[in-house]
Formats: sequence, structure tokens, C-alpha cells
Amino acid sequence: MFFSRMPSISTKELEQKLSEKIELIDVRETNEFANGHIPRAKNIPLGKIDKYKPNGTVYVICQSGMRSKRAAKILKAKDCDVVNVKGGMSAWSGKTRGGKL
Repeated sequence: MFFSRMPSISTKELEQKLSEKIELIDVRETNEFANGHIPRAKNIPLGKIDKYKPNGTVYVICQSGMRSKRAAKILKAKDCDVVNVKGGMSAWSGKTRGGKL
């Protein structure tokens, strides 16, 4: 398999994308998600991502960008159209729901 660049966007770009109807997956563990997440994000922990079937393009975020990159590779291997969010929740400055980050 050839190396292909994983499409990625910054958290600022994601914030603008949220005005559209996008599918956003947060691959952090359930307790991390509960402590604060982007409104409309679905929590599918990395360990369960291989069973997930997205509808169209899916944006993937985690805490720092490492787990989301792994999740994106798993989804891409299943022929999913996936975009990694660089920097993860550590770089996110927009609205959150749940506890404090």
C-alpha cells in the first residue's frame, strides 16, 4: 500500500465547519469525553472505532491528535472519507459541553 497523506484540518477550520452539518467523532475515552467535548460530537472511543460506520465524510478528534490520527487510519483502511483534527481538544478554543478542560 502506498503512503497517502491523511487529510487534516486545524481546530479553527473545524470551528468554521461546524456551521455545516458534519459528522464529528471524538475518539477519547468516555470519561475524557464527559469532562468536556465539542457540542454535536459523538463519542466513539478508539478501541471501538473499527466497528463504526460513518455516513459520508467524518472528522475525527481526540485530546492531542495522536489517537485521532490512528482512528483516521483505521477508518481510511475501511474506505471511509476521513479528516483528522490537528491538535485535538488541547488546541480547541471553541464552545464545549460537559466538564471543564
